[in-house]
Amino acid sequence: MASQEYVLFKLEDEYYGIDINNVETIEKIMPITRVPYTQDFVKGVINLRGNVVPVIDLRKRLNLEEKPYDDNSRIIIVQIDDITVGMIVDSSSEVIQLNHDEIDESPSINIDNDDYFIECIGKKDNRIIIIINLHKVLNINNLLND
Repeated sequence: MASQEYVLFKLEDEYYGIDINNVETIEKIMPITRVPYTQDFVKGVINLRGNVVPVIDLRKRLNLEEKPYDDNSRIIIVQIDDITVGMIVDSSSEVIQLNHDEIDESPSINIDNDDYFIECIGKKDNRIIIIINLHKVLNINNLLND
């Protein structure tokens, strides 16, 4: 099987990855307009080159402690099912290739399946990389109308 490319990002001290085919751009933090009555992890919307894009805080979505944005914070703009969403992460600076033998299935943890965001686990250069399932993380069907 051919290798797969992933955009790496960090939350806390952990590495996460998403399929590069879903990533449009990576942006610095910009002004975010709050949208009332959305889920708590939805930070609001941004104006990205004339397009209104919803933005989620991935730390909050994954139940990590919130922290102030800094110079390393980024908004990863992803597209899935013709929907564009921004995800705020602590930092993102790297694209890696993982071969089939560097990817393990997600460990089976007894958890509510709707809240289990891990698609698989990558291993590269002594790093563990959690590959996330964008459909589940973004909860596409309920993102802006919950």
